[in-house]
Amino acid sequence: MSPVLLQLYRDEDMSFAQLSAFTVSDDHERQVAVWNALPSWNRDAQSIRRALTEEMIAATDKRVQFIGGLAAYEQAGGAVKRDLFDDRNAGYATDAALVEKLVAEKLEASASNVRAEGWQWVECSATAPAGYHALKRHYPEAIALSEEDQAALDGAQTEYDELAELIENGVADDEAETKLAEVEKRIDAFNARTEGYSPEALEQAGAFVFLDYYGRLAIERGFVKPNEGAETEDEDDEGDGQPSGKGTQAPKVPSISHSAALIEDLTAHKTAALRIELANNPEVALVAVVHAMLLRVAYPYNTEQSALQLSLTHERLEPSIKDAESCKGLAAFNDLADNYGHHLPGNPADLFDWLLEQPQDSVLALLAFGAGHAVNAVEKKFTDRKKGIEQANQLGHALKMHMPDWFETTGDSYFKHVNRTTIELAVAEAKGSEAQLSVRAATKKSEAVTIADRLVNGSGWLPAPVRISSPEQTDEGKSSAEHEQFPQAAE
Repeated sequence: MSPVLLQLYRDEDMSFAQLSAFTVSDDHERQVAVWNALPSWNRDAQSIRRALTEEMIAATDKRVQFIGGLAAYEQAGGAVKRDLFDDRNAGYATDAALVEKLVAEKLEASASNVRAEGWQWVECSATAPAGYHALKRHYPEAIALSEEDQAALDGAQTEYDELAELIENGVADDEAETKLAEVEKRIDAFNARTEGYSPEALEQAGAFVFLDYYGRLAIERGFVKPNEGAETEDEDDEGDGQPSGKGTQAPKVPSISHSAALIEDLTAHKTAALRIELANNPEVALVAVVHAMLLRVAYPYNTEQSALQLSLTHERLEPSIKDAESCKGLAAFNDLADNYGHHLPGNPADLFDWLLEQPQDSVLALLAFGAGHAVNAVEKKFTDRKKGIEQANQLGHALKMHMPDWFETTGDSYFKHVNRTTIELAVAEAKGSEAQLSVRAATKKSEAVTIADRLVNGSGWLPAPVRISSPEQTDEGKSSAEHEQFPQAAE
């Protein structure tokens, strides 16, 4: 630590939390410069740490995770900074250029395999290409298996179901999990043969190789860039003597659709999780409350909104959640409320004096508890809180939330509430195009729901409305746009 900062701590001009935040850097000049640069009202530990690491990449960043974590980065010669008071000892990569280089190399290795498939072009990027879903797209065509292969696929599927049932009932042997994985590989191999792209698609289209929202490798094939393939289409039009078709409406690309009622349900789950996470994080709660207050008092004519509905508004979530008893966030928050109820004075007239006698940590914990009540990210069909709902994602990132801890995508919680197209596309997004074929083969929606439930189970995939969206996804994933594009989504 810089002697200057240590003296400030000794003089009680700095708290221990603030002092410990500086240990992420051993550059004394940088430490003092950050302290002097931050305004007195914004010198909390998180702001200090963020200022010191703004040019570094956290170990939790999806790019670092994709390349194999900080161990792979260090093996490549990268330097790491670690916070002395970080229990997880996660650390930060200091060489952003090296991280990007390692990411690019790994993406390029996957892209070379995709190029071998014969596509006109293949592009790599560390994030999802902007607007790629709006491009014209070729889809794979179904290919019938031979009778021998179909019989083998049916047998493998039966074997998979039998093993899965044994494991679920707790009567399987020690090798069951290994056998199940082997059978699943056989099924995937057969399913891969059931579809393929036409020579025309390979000639006109290309593929994107990128990192998805969770930092996993994503490969999206069959996209046609504007003006590509136009020459071939014009030649075909001239050959048959028919109108060229210029100006005709392009075929609609299938998209995931959610009804207004389902968006309200999913965002209510998200709100419940945000509430309990904020209630258990006094440091972020203090920032959130002060942020909400300053928006009202320091910027009286601005249009920004906080996710917190102050002063203090608390809306019950039970009416918005289809099965309130299954909501983990709601149950945890109610348990926390019961716990605090045993400590607060019975007479509200005594509350102020009682609070004056409590340690600061206890008051901060109660501040977080109160702030948790005010969180509202529920998106109803008609709302004037769109910016507040968007800001809830910023709040979720500050809380370092892992939303799959609070919501699981199942048949009951999601798939039975959407149409067949959305079920297929959701499974494709979560598990890939091969898994989508399993859903498409179902004869009834109830069967599709069951198959989707099984495929997505344990994947951590979440519907867009319940996700804690990253800043770059906010504009692309606004669920308000879903209201405009899919007003007839099946409930």
